[in-house]
Amino acid sequence: MKYLTPEAEHGRVNNLKNTCFKYNGWPSVCRDDRGVLYAVASSMRMSHVDPTGKNCMYVSFNEGKTWTPPIVVNDSYADDRDMGIVYMGDGKMLISWFTEAPDDYMDQIQTYDWFDPVDKAIAGGFSEAWKKLPPDVYKACNAAFVKVSEDYGVTWTDPIRVPVTAPHGPSLCADGTLVYMGKQMDPDYLAPNPILVYSSHDGGYTWEHTGTVQPSADITNENMHEPHVIELPNGRLLGAIRVHGLIGNSTECAETIYTTFSDDKGKTWSDPVPTGVEGLPPHLMVHSSGAVICSYGCRVNGKRAERAIVSYDNGETWTEDYMINNKLDDFCDMGYPCTVELSDGSLMTVYYQKWPGEWWTSVLYSKWRLNDK
Repeated sequence: MKYLTPEAEHGRVNNLKNTCFKYNGWPSVCRDDRGVLYAVASSMRMSHVDPTGKNCMYVSFNEGKTWTPPIVVNDSYADDRDMGIVYMGDGKMLISWFTEAPDDYMDQIQTYDWFDPVDKAIAGGFSEAWKKLPPDVYKACNAAFVKVSEDYGVTWTDPIRVPVTAPHGPSLCADGTLVYMGKQMDPDYLAPNPILVYSSHDGGYTWEHTGTVQPSADITNENMHEPHVIELPNGRLLGAIRVHGLIGNSTECAETIYTTFSDDKGKTWSDPVPTGVEGLPPHLMVHSSGAVICSYGCRVNGKRAERAIVSYDNGETWTEDYMINNKLDDFCDMGYPCTVELSDGSLMTVYYQKWPGEWWTSVLYSKWRLNDK
């Protein structure tokens, strides 16, 4: 595989200061038919896991040069995490996320070394408030949802519960079908639940089970997490899956991405095969040139970076690996990149990591280009 370091322009989508609610994570990005960019993330939170997290959207009308302040599009008593977004045409959009009940985390974050006394006091207040919430609040915890907008994100439906979760949500097919490859959410997404595929033919309002991705010989359902799926120009579906843990007879934990194909609209899937990259989780997109781009974050010591591999044969082989941003320290809480094409064919990758000199994570972006073929 050819390793490349493109000339990249780095910037911030959202970087809050002078507040204890400045932590951001797990973003996604899309572009509408007018050229407007929409980035989403779990923002306005205190730490990696806590119930203060909100689903926020950021809008850019100049291809990422400037962004709006955070627009809260969903906020529950639970920890609202891992936002995906897809544009469906004619002003229609869909966001996705899942919720986690942080029964223990609010007590834990009061011990974080980087919290000052005020932050710890606020965290303590949230911890006590959480303990007093009525039992029916928990019905919205440990579950996955989508919302739909039909006016370019100005207004949104109530949350629609879905059976699966994945960081970047569903993708749009040429015939208008939404396809969603995700980890089964019930009863616990961290359990060895299968990777399932669901489809929606009405813009995200209702969903039906399409198929299941079976593990290959060297992995199990417990290895497979956080997938993404797209439709290729030839009509095939390409899925990419975060795979980690002990693989096969290995005694070392791996962090990599496996790919799988479907030729029948998601009903059956080929045996997942490894790409060989050191990183996860994946986000897939098809460039106007026909290149397939898989963005991922590498958290391996000494190699940490936002990266992307590229295929010129519809995902059969991956010939180029781009290092988009390696300007980070030993802090491994980073990644989840998502890439969108801009009007001139260049690319914008949105991800979360620390801005140099800061301890908290922000929503950042890098603009870069594919190597000329």
